[in-house]
Amino acid sequence: MSQAAIDRLEEKLAYQEKAIDELSEVIATQARQIDLIEARLRRLMEREATREAEGTGGVILGDERPPHY
Repeated sequence: MSQAAIDRLEEKLAYQEKAIDELSEVIATQARQIDLIEARLRRLMEREATREAEGTGGVILGDERPPHY
């Protein structure tokens, strides 16, 4: 294999290593964001379950008067 071919392979390898590092950073950032979103969703689900259990936070239908009337 010629030196030029080796140089091209080394250059491609360097670009691939850089791309892999950048993609790893993106994945790590997305994993943190997903963890945060899951925690928020879990809290919302727990809050809604509590409201349902307490009987508060009901939906008012179009022809139904709100409780303060």
